[in-house]
Order: sequence, then C-alpha cells, then structure tokens
Amino acid sequence: MGIIDWLITDFNNFLWSYALIVMLIGGGIYFSFKTKFVQFRLIREMFHLLREGAVSSSEKKGVSSFQAFCISTASRVGTGNLAGVALAITVGGPGAVFWMWIIALVGSASAFVEATLAQIYKVQDNSAGTFRGGPAYYMEKALNARWMGILFAISISIAFGLAFNSVQANTITNAFETAFGLNPIWTGLVITIVTAIMIFGGIKRIAKAAELLVPVMAGLYMVVALFIIVMNITEIPAVFVLIFKSAFGLEQAFGGGLGAAMMQGIKRGLFSNEAG
Repeated sequence: MGIIDWLITDFNNFLWSYALIVMLIGGGIYFSFKTKFVQFRLIREMFHLLREGAVSSSEKKGVSSFQAFCISTASRVGTGNLAGVALAITVGGPGAVFWMWIIALVGSASAFVEATLAQIYKVQDNSAGTFRGGPAYYMEKALNARWMGILFAISISIAFGLAFNSVQANTITNAFETAFGLNPIWTGLVITIVTAIMIFGGIKRIAKAAELLVPVMAGLYMVVALFIIVMNITEIPAVFVLIFKSAFGLEQAFGGGLGAAMMQGIKRGLFSNEAG
C-alpha cells in the first residue's frame, strides 16, 4: 500500500510540477497568438451572444447562449475559486494572486478553443433531437484517435463521478457544519436528492437550473467580495503593492518565494478555471 501511495504521489507531483503546467501554459500562449488574442478581441461579441436566445427558432430543443454560459460557469466555479485561492496565498504568498491573474488571461484562449472544437465536432442524437459533443468526440473525429476518446471518457467519468463531486460535496457539508452546526449526513442527502432531480431531468432541466442558480451564486459572491473590499478600502493600494512586490521582488526571488508564488498561482489558477 505504501508503494502505491508513493507512486501516485510522485506521479502527481511530476504532472503538476512539470508536464501539465508546461503543456497548459504553452497551449494557452500558442492559442492566444493563433486566435489573435480572442479572449480580448471578442469581449463585445461575447456579451452580444449572451443576450441572444436560442440559436434559431427552428432549434427549440436547444439551450440558449445564456444557459450554456451558466452551465459552463457552474462547472468552472467551485472550491478551486475559494479554498484553492486561499491555499495558493498560504503556500505561495500574495504573489500567487498575480500569477493566477496571468494564467486566467492566457487560459481563456484554451477554453475558447475547447468550446469551439466541441461545437465543430458535435453530433446530433436523432432520438432526442439534442446534440452531444466534447473532448472525446473531437479526439475521435479530429485526431482520428478513438482509443484516446474512450480513455478520456472513462477517466473523466471516474474523476467527475467520484473525485470532483466528492470534493465539492465535502466543501459544502463542511461549510454548513461550521457555520450552522448541521449534520453533514443530512446536508449530503439534500445535495444528492437535488443533484439527482436535475441530472435525471436531462440537459434542459440542467440548463434551467443553472440559469436560475448561477446568477444568484455569482451575485452573492460578488456582493460579499465587494462588501469586504468596501470595508477595507483604505488597504487596497497596499494590497496591490504587496501582490506585485511578492510576485517580482528580489527578496522573494533569492529566497525561493518567487518560484513558490509562481507555482502555486499557476497550479491553483489552472485548477480553478479548468483551462485545458
């Protein structure tokens, strides 16, 4: 058991310290230049599309652009944006925040390419009149690598079905237990029932739930964040100075803090925005 644990730990450290970071950052930079920095160039178009309804009146079974945005936001925003940021600052210092900003900007191009490929290589389910797509589909069709698509589908099913959902549920139950003293079992049951109702209702119910919940979730998050900022408004200049000083300071560079800030910022940034 100890050997297995050691192998998994070493493999995880290798992936998150070298392979994934280099590939995802390199991919983000490459796609940024290839798309002529689409993440900045088409911001206006992005807001325009969000205001639109369904793709066309003939595709009544589809979801609107805003619903698709809400589903995507619901999958990208979670513990990585809360606990992940706090952990990055704790381990890497305030400078990690700067590198999270950078990775979010660079990673936006990768996210755009991912979404575009999913749209190009999606297939229609004639029985339901809906579309199916994603990485597994464009791995099979664009790369002509069906084995890769199958491997990805199995891996993502295990990751989302067990690991990711467990992390999110654990965070929610711990938060309610700490704040209100609620038994984690009851909180977990409520989460399970609500999730089952949405999932077994199909894509339309998931889209509708996301359309209702995500704006509320994002709104509350922004209200709390703005409240904290307003209550500490006099400290804002010092906060920015500390972030940039920790990200580029000579003292941090010689002491190894610069590397820690970069690594933690990049790791938590990639985890929180799921770019790639």
